[in-house]
Amino acid sequence: MNSRQRRGIILLLLSVLCAFGAFAGVLSVISDVNSKVGPEVAAYQLRSDVAPYTPLSESQFVKITMPKRWLSENAVTDLSVVNGKIAVTQLKKGSLLQDDMIVKRPALASDEQEIAIMIDAATGVAGKITPGALVNIFATFAAEDEGARAQSRIIVANAKVIDVGRLTALEPKDNNRSSGPEQAVPITFALKTKDAQRVAYAESFAEHVRLALLADGSPSTLRPGENTYTLEGDK
Repeated sequence: MNSRQRRGIILLLLSVLCAFGAFAGVLSVISDVNSKVGPEVAAYQLRSDVAPYTPLSESQFVKITMPKRWLSENAVTDLSVVNGKIAVTQLKKGSLLQDDMIVKRPALASDEQEIAIMIDAATGVAGKITPGALVNIFATFAAEDEGARAQSRIIVANAKVIDVGRLTALEPKDNNRSSGPEQAVPITFALKTKDAQRVAYAESFAEHVRLALLADGSPSTLRPGENTYTLEGDK
């Protein structure tokens, strides 16, 4: 073997040693990154904005993966938890789902049923009524006969709200309509049969139906005669 061949072999061996060194360096960097980042887990982002108190479904979210150490402790990693839940606040597109963003939808008792009516957004809701709230439902009726008196009635006291829908534009009932609410919100209540009948009757025949929000944990107790009001009764 001449000197030129020996130099070639030496250079080849040096190249192999350098390649092994570079590979070992890459493995070291990857190992260091993995030790700092840690394992990845599933997380969920919103596909679009979600309004407060809207029922949630799994289709509203997209799955992503990210290092577990970068997630907050209350980040949702199991999407099945959204079933039967509603958004507690306005949720923004791209936000990571956290368990403090959602609450369980109020449930019906065995003797209750759901009934929804449209409530004037300006006078009956104003953004303050949420699922789980207690309200008094007022209805005002015009005098039907000559000599009769117009009156306001509390048709249901301590009605439980279980859902608040989206703001909806109302179409005029006829071409001569010049007043009345232009926007309303569907409110769903959990009521016993008799109270549900009262609400359905009021929505059909009352001039106006309004809600009065009660303080948390403070249901109202009506004394005899307090559920009906006439202007003449103030004299």
